[in-house]
Amino acid sequence: MTTLLDQRAVPLALRSRVVLAIASLAGLLMLCWPLLVQVPADGGGRTDPPFLFLLLLPLVIAVVIAEMSEGGMDSRVLAILGVLSAINALMRLLSAGTAGVELVFFLLILSGRVFGAGFGFVLGVSSLFASALLTAGVGPWLPFQMMCAAWIGMGAGLLPRRVTGRWEIAMLAAYGVVAAYAFGLLMNLSGWPFLLGVAVPGHEGNLSYVAGAPLLENLQTFAVYTLLTSTSSFDTGRAITTAIALVVLGPSVLTTLRRASRRAVVDVS
Repeated sequence: MTTLLDQRAVPLALRSRVVLAIASLAGLLMLCWPLLVQVPADGGGRTDPPFLFLLLLPLVIAVVIAEMSEGGMDSRVLAILGVLSAINALMRLLSAGTAGVELVFFLLILSGRVFGAGFGFVLGVSSLFASALLTAGVGPWLPFQMMCAAWIGMGAGLLPRRVTGRWEIAMLAAYGVVAAYAFGLLMNLSGWPFLLGVAVPGHEGNLSYVAGAPLLENLQTFAVYTLLTSTSSFDTGRAITTAIALVVLGPSVLTTLRRASRRAVVDVS
């Protein structure tokens, strides 16, 4: 018999898993296509971004529809989703990522842990979208932020369920650190291929993306770029903030969320 701790409050039905996988694959293609594209010799070394990101929002909406149609999200779960999205958006407004201080991820991770991968995915999308409206941060970067945050929430829901107590907090804190660095890396990847003449103080040479260059060469250049511009500064601040919040606030927030989940457990069998 499974305990409440082992049971996701919002389990994923088969249809939801398929749509979730398709949405994640589309997100990966949006991020990685510049590294894989072949540029003709007469193309002038220029690669224009496609409009693949337009596929993101319909796929995300499809995830929500699939969840609801399969019984994965009833009115109780939607109410919790709305409250957590509003809280996350407000927390992001207050922290605003200054010096890497980002308060949005710790609640996203804890919610994904309690309510499952599907809920975490949708919460990541709704939180970033709501915060963008509050901060006037709507732009071409928003779909990438939404997708990366969705992966963080989904990943938290896929962590081992039987880890409890202090080990659970330690696991979540370690995951928060990895997620913080991964978010910065992926967001850098979403914009780096379209920057021209990238020069970083203290580093000799150009760190720009070269269209059509070997994959390993571009990856090495990107690794140096993201290490110097993000990983060693903003991403580290985000990782420290997220880990501290999970350690200090994690136990009490987990208890509160699990208490709420007792009234929101949905059976899709």
